[in-house]
Amino acid sequence: MNTQIFPAVSSYGYNFEFIRDEIRALVEKGVLSRHQPIYSVAQFIPAREWVGVEKNLEEQDFLLRDRISDLLGAEEWDND
Repeated sequence: MNTQIFPAVSSYGYNFEFIRDEIRALVEKGVLSRHQPIYSVAQFIPAREWVGVEKNLEEQDFLLRDRISDLLGAEEWDND
């Protein structure tokens, strides 16, 4: 499956919150698992955009081998 979720934007056009929200959406859809490494997201991002996304994540101290759950943090439940 090679569904691109990120719209075409210049390589530094994504902010960290946008990236995290898009990854969260993929997890909620069941396309990605919270246990997969962050680099798994690359298959959903155009190759020319990945460099900017990768740099943005590294600036936030995330390594591509870190788990997606590290990026998303704790989940909040409305019905608790």
